[in-house]
Amino acid sequence: MQFDWKLFLTALGLAFILEGLPYFLGAEKMPVVLRALAERRPGELRALGMTAIVAGLALIFVLRATGG
Repeated sequence: MQFDWKLFLTALGLAFILEGLPYFLGAEKMPVVLRALAERRPGELRALGMTAIVAGLALIFVLRATGG
């Protein structure tokens, strides 16, 4: 199996786009959101991160399994 750099860099680019969208579209609200996140306990942030990871893995699994 060979590493697909084009696919990897495409995925990385998409991640940058998705990460940047909230800052671009909601720049006025972002300080409030960041303050709210800063006030969360580390355990809550880890749970939020783990939920995002599991949702992403599930999406990839479903898409790969159905040939989508």
